[in-house]
Amino acid sequence: MAKLDPADIGRHLTVGEVARRAGVAVSALHFYESKGLIASVRSSGGQRRYGRDVLRRVAVIKVAQRIGIPLASVAAALASLPEERTPTRDDWTRLSSLWRCELDDRIAQLTRLRDQLDDCIGCGCLSIVACKLRNPLDQLSEQGPGPQRL
Repeated sequence: MAKLDPADIGRHLTVGEVARRAGVAVSALHFYESKGLIASVRSSGGQRRYGRDVLRRVAVIKVAQRIGIPLASVAAALASLPEERTPTRDDWTRLSSLWRCELDDRIAQLTRLRDQLDDCIGCGCLSIVACKLRNPLDQLSEQGPGPQRL
């Protein structure tokens, strides 16, 4: 591993450097920037340059995406952080606690879906024996077409 030159500490990173160090494609960085998740400055030649704080922000984005947090929620969470500062452990604790409730709700919904998977397809039909118990007299049809329990 190359040793970091202390003179490089304040230097902005190129898009290629960020992509390589963060483990994402350059196009992903451009996408994140277009969604307001990260920010860059332009060099005198018009090239994107990123502060080192963007590396931790990209790490937060990747973890959030891996656990299924919508990018809109990620953007709102990152917007609550001070600009040009690397997110800290306390920041992550706060952000992850915001997402915990959302994940708990999703887990509960998926558990219900899993448990109902063998019994009902969620459409409100009476063709499956269990539907007589889950949807007596086809009451779900009053809520409109398509699956009503999903």
